[in-house]
Amino acid sequence: MINFFKQIFDNNTNKGDKIIMRDLKGTNLVKVKNQKAFLESYLRGTGKTLSAAQARANYGIQQLPARIFELKAAGMQVRTSTNTTGNTVYKIVARDTSGSRSKIFA
Repeated sequence: MINFFKQIFDNNTNKGDKIIMRDLKGTNLVKVKNQKAFLESYLRGTGKTLSAAQARANYGIQQLPARIFELKAAGMQVRTSTNTTGNTVYKIVARDTSGSRSKIFA
């Protein structure tokens, strides 16, 4: 698989084309358009956590704490903890403050 990406990269670098690598689920690892909707679907009720450094590097979200603040203001229950490197990571509970599981940002 690495040879596959290397071959694509080698073939396209001469033409000046921009290569956007994608993970297995098809999420664009360069930039996410609707950040709040992405964070809701990625974190809410899944048990996954995300740090600001991961969000910046993998999804192009520059101000993760600001997006988390907006999610909290919308009524989501956000849990924070510290990972092994000492960075703050965020996790969203499946139910919002009123007890609903319905999506807020669709």
